[in-house]
Amino acid sequence: MESYSRRRTLAVAGSAVVAGLAGCAGGSDDNSPYDGWLAGANNFETVAEQTDTATVTINVGAPSPYAFDPAAVRISPETTVTWEWTGRGSSHNVVDNGGAFESDYHLEAGSTFEYTFSEPGVYKYYCTPHQTQGMLGVIEVVEP
Repeated sequence: MESYSRRRTLAVAGSAVVAGLAGCAGGSDDNSPYDGWLAGANNFETVAEQTDTATVTINVGAPSPYAFDPAAVRISPETTVTWEWTGRGSSHNVVDNGGAFESDYHLEAGSTFEYTFSEPGVYKYYCTPHQTQGMLGVIEVVEP
């Protein structure tokens, strides 16, 4: 029979509480076409409609150090998205979950990474070291 110490029991209970609260940290996208990708994302409330612009800027490390702003953007094909680092938090990168793009790691405010989206689709992306902390985003490319 395995015995548990009080410390071990408290650690397990504390982990369960933290895991339960993790879902409360971000927004919810129960009605989105993103298969729940943004369910735990920081700073997600709505999809920013940017289909009428040729360029879009997403802040990396805003409004909190572990968020993208905006977290979800709808654009048209041939739109260039620029991720711009705010200098908040630690070193961040931007990685497409499907392998379409990947930036270098940056920390300095004003650093940028650009990608032009040609094909319609949903591009789910994240920051590698902070993915589990809710640093997630989506670019949705739709025909006008």
